[in-house]
Amino acid sequence: MIKQLRIKDYILIDELTANFHEGLNVITGETGAGKSILINAIDIAFAPRVTKDVIKTGKEKAVIELVIENTKHDLSKIFEENGIDNLGSEIVLTKEITQSGVRSRVNGTLVSQDFIKQLKNYFLDIHSQHQTYAFMQPKYHINLLDSYAKDSYGQKLELYKEKFKEFQTMQSALEQLKNASDVTENQLEFLQFQINEIDSANITSTTEDEDLKKELEVLENAEKLKELTGTSYWAINGDDGSIMDGLSKIKQNISKAASYDSNLEELEQRLVEAVENLRDIGGELRDYSQGLDNDTERLNQIQERLYLLDKLKHKYGGTLEAVMETFEKLSNELNNIEFSTQNIEELEENIRQTRLTLEKSAEEISESRKNYAQVLSSLIQDKLENLELPKARFKIDVQPKELSQDGFDNVEFLISTNVSEDLKPLAKVASGGEISRVMLAIKSIFAQSDDINTVIFDEIDTGISGKASQSVADEIVELSKYHQIILITHQAIIASKADKHFYVRKSQENQTQVEVYVLTGDNKIKALAELAGGEINEQSIEFARSLVTSH
Repeated sequence: MIKQLRIKDYILIDELTANFHEGLNVITGETGAGKSILINAIDIAFAPRVTKDVIKTGKEKAVIELVIENTKHDLSKIFEENGIDNLGSEIVLTKEITQSGVRSRVNGTLVSQDFIKQLKNYFLDIHSQHQTYAFMQPKYHINLLDSYAKDSYGQKLELYKEKFKEFQTMQSALEQLKNASDVTENQLEFLQFQINEIDSANITSTTEDEDLKKELEVLENAEKLKELTGTSYWAINGDDGSIMDGLSKIKQNISKAASYDSNLEELEQRLVEAVENLRDIGGELRDYSQGLDNDTERLNQIQERLYLLDKLKHKYGGTLEAVMETFEKLSNELNNIEFSTQNIEELEENIRQTRLTLEKSAEEISESRKNYAQVLSSLIQDKLENLELPKARFKIDVQPKELSQDGFDNVEFLISTNVSEDLKPLAKVASGGEISRVMLAIKSIFAQSDDINTVIFDEIDTGISGKASQSVADEIVELSKYHQIILITHQAIIASKADKHFYVRKSQENQTQVEVYVLTGDNKIKALAELAGGEINEQSIEFARSLVTSH
């Protein structure tokens, strides 16, 4: 449950701390006083996205912190996976909203917004006007029914959904294969021609053209290279006056000098190495020069080869690497065409078998849905009778549809609040007060079967009064035995049941501010009197006292 809410520089609030009770927590106040600010702050703490508009004017950031007491869920594994310190039963969730972004922390550790969303599923269920709208839309009704019956056929439904994804993937693949098989004979011949043209070139590597250009340059300059290297060889190793002759004389002189001064021995050794290196160089230059030849035939071969490669580059991508990529792409395309003509029938058979499997599974799920629809319909109708709708009839209608990701059932909530009227879609029949009670009935049934710690109602009492208010109050009190309840109300009867009563007031002196007080004793009586009668007088005070006494 939510033990504490701390807010700083949020909308119209400078700083606020609210400590909640484990039972029924009621929030009241004048219209426009800002009662929803507390609810919205709790919701935003768990929200994946928050706008900077919530930052109080003139401030740099807004901070919302929730202290949650966890007594139902073992979160040690997901905490360990996300590097979060385990503080026992207490969880501290902090949301910091700045002009540049939003940061969320759990027990001081920075976490992702997806993790916060996951955390919300364990602890919080908020019923707001937006959710009322969602509940009224038929597309959400199947999810509500499946959620209620998750322990019965939930796992089977998940397996069905996975199989249906495979089914869709196969259908998509079949469509692609059929499209590929629709290639005309001329298109197929041209595709084969392109593949053969590249393949017959026998490209050895993606750098073959560059390697050939280097070889071509050598062949085109063979005479000049032969002359330059041959001349260099004779300069090093010629008969008289060559470099080797000169070095040999120098070597003799240094060797003799080293016999007189050992300090010259290192120079002598280096000179010996230089002579050997130069001799090797001379030998390589001789071999290179003698190996050069005016190979006109090879020259012509290279020029023809480069012409072919340039032609392919021009047609298929500009580089040999691009040419080879094009070859692979065209080959795959041809393989797919050939594959498609051979495997369309096989894939069609797999799709047919998968559809049969899906239909069988969908039939089983549908049968379970219909059974649970009757159970849930009966429970909701009983709740509606308790909520002062004794003539109401409620039915969860399950009708067939085309096979889809959730089976082949259309699920819709139908209601009749008058004996003389037939069952009709919820959105078309119920008034505001009736919708509130239908929502409360659904919430009450679901809340008793789930592990959610805290349920928040934002004005669940819309459009009701009198005995209906009393029945709603009794239902909320019953629900608070299983869950922490936080609700905003305009009904004195409901507010009188509170284990803890918060009063919200807006002051507008130098600046607009929202303040929250916990009401007890006479202050609570006065607030209830004002709710009941619109003003505080002897009659409304007496009525308020009677409400508190009866509670």
